Amino acid sequence: MKDLQNKILELLKQDARYSADKIAVMLGVTSKEVEKQIAELEKNNIIVKYTALINEEALNNNCVEALIEVKVSPAAHKGFDAIAQRLYSFNEVKSLYLMSGVYDLAVFISGKSLREVASFISDKLSGIDQVQSIATHFILKKYKTEGVVLDNVVGAKRLGVQA
Repeated sequence: MKDLQNKILELLKQDARYSADKIAVMLGVTSKEVEKQIAELEKNNIIVKYTALINEEALNNNCVEALIEVKVSPAAHKGFDAIAQRLYSFNEVKSLYLMSGVYDLAVFISGKSLREVASFISDKLSGIDQVQSIATHFILKKYKTEGVVLDNVVGAKRLGVQA
């Protein structure tokens, strides 16, 4: 990948709202060159989405999130890909990763209630033949997401203590 593309990607990771003009000024190139490079990155499926990072707790959103570790029997001739495709087709699944260790897959899901998450596990996930075992971890509080420390963490607004 070109050095210019790497620099553009780093800036967009910091703030996806940067305009081509602003990136051009920051990198000392023309905005047309930045637009061309961004279009190429999108075409090559390197940039796949622009999104906002939302602090759900600040919204008082009662969303329930969980990390579910899943041990599976890989499908013959398809490995883990077949089960992964089945899992990521569920709307509840926000992220899905193949992992090393005791469990094969890390599945991040969200629901409107504990009952909705439990229903996903019992009705959808547990009913898949290749699933051998699962371990569910509910996310109780987020302190840092995508490299960003959230404002409402313990100590964020505390005054320093002097001895």
